[in-house]
Amino acid sequence: MIEIEKYYRNKKVLVTGHTGFKGSWLSIWLKKMGAIVMGYSLDPPSRPNNFEASELSGRLKHTHGDIRNLAFFEKSVSDFQPEYVFHLAAQPLVRFSYDDPILTFETNVMGTVHVCEIVRNLVSVKSFINVTTDKCYENREWLWGYRENDRLGGHDPYSSSKACAELVSQAYIRSFFKKRENLGVASVRAGNVIGGGDWGIDRLFPDCIRSLSEDKNISIRNPRAIRPWQFVLEPLYGYLLLATRLRDDPSYFSGAWNFGPAETSCVSVGDVADKVLSAWGDGHWTTSDTEQKTVKHEMSVLKLNSEKAFSQLGWQGILSIDEAIEMTVKWYKRYYMKIGEQMYDSCEMQIHEYENKMRAG
Repeated sequence: MIEIEKYYRNKKVLVTGHTGFKGSWLSIWLKKMGAIVMGYSLDPPSRPNNFEASELSGRLKHTHGDIRNLAFFEKSVSDFQPEYVFHLAAQPLVRFSYDDPILTFETNVMGTVHVCEIVRNLVSVKSFINVTTDKCYENREWLWGYRENDRLGGHDPYSSSKACAELVSQAYIRSFFKKRENLGVASVRAGNVIGGGDWGIDRLFPDCIRSLSEDKNISIRNPRAIRPWQFVLEPLYGYLLLATRLRDDPSYFSGAWNFGPAETSCVSVGDVADKVLSAWGDGHWTTSDTEQKTVKHEMSVLKLNSEKAFSQLGWQGILSIDEAIEMTVKWYKRYYMKIGEQMYDSCEMQIHEYENKMRAG
C-alpha cells in the first residue's frame, strides 16, 4: 500500500454526489484520513441509503444543490476553496435514461461542464478527478478488456452521456487546464461496484438484498451477462491514489484511467447471485422473462483493462469476488440486524480492514 493520508490530512476536498453510494464511501474515507470535506449533491437517490444510515450530514460540510444550477453551485463552492475535487454527481441509471434522456444529458454532460468551470475558476484546486463509467466505451462485446484509448460511445442515453462527459473533460484539459502547471485532471472508469449501503434501483446487488431482507426470491433479468464486479473500496483507492499523483506530477498523470477488477472477478450475473445466496445463508433466485422484455439494450460482455493503473500507479485490486461479496453481505446483515452500531462505524471498520489487507499484500 502506498501511504496517502499525508496528502489529505487537513486538506479541503470537494465531493459532488456525496449522498450517493460511492460518494458517501469516498467521503467517509476522506474523513478517516483527516480531510476537511464539503459535499455538494441532491437528496440521496434511494431510501434507505448509506448517507443517512451513516449519519454523514453532520460529519462534513453538507450542501444540498444541483450541479445543473451553475450560479448556486459556484456560490456554494467559492468560499470553500478546495484543493481536491472529486466529481461523482450523475444520473447513473441506464433504463431511466430511456425514460428521461434530457435530464440524463443535462446532468451528466452539462453538469460535468459546470464542474469543469468551477475548477477552471478556482485557483485553489490542484487535483480534479472526474468519475465516469466503464459504459463510456463503444461496446463491441469483446472478450478482452477495453483500454483507455479505445473508442468512446454508447448505445443508450446514459452510456452516451458519460462518453460525452469524457469528451468534455478532455476538451477542458486541452483548452484550459494544461495552462495551469500545478493542476492535474483525470477521468476514471470502474466496473460494477458493490458494497454496503447501495439500495439503488436497477442494480443486481441491491435487488438481491431487498429480496433477501423480505424473504422473497431474487428476480434476475439477464443471468448470463458478464460484468466486472469489484468492492467499492477498490476503485475508490485508485481515485484517491491518482489524485495524489496529480499533485506530484500533473502533466504525466492527467488523462483517462481504468480501475477495473481482475479477470477472475468478471463473472456472470447468475454466478454472483449464487455467491450472494451462499454468503447470506439461504434464499433462491429465478429468471424474470417479463422484465427481460422491457430492456432496450443490455450488454452481455463488458470488461476493463487496467494495465495502465497497475504499471504506472502501482494500483491493483486485492479482493477476490468471494471476498467482495462476503464484505458486502456482512455490511447489510449488520444494518438489518440493527446490532447497535452506527453504519458509519461499519464503513470505517471495513475501510480499516481493507487498508490492512493492502499493507499485508
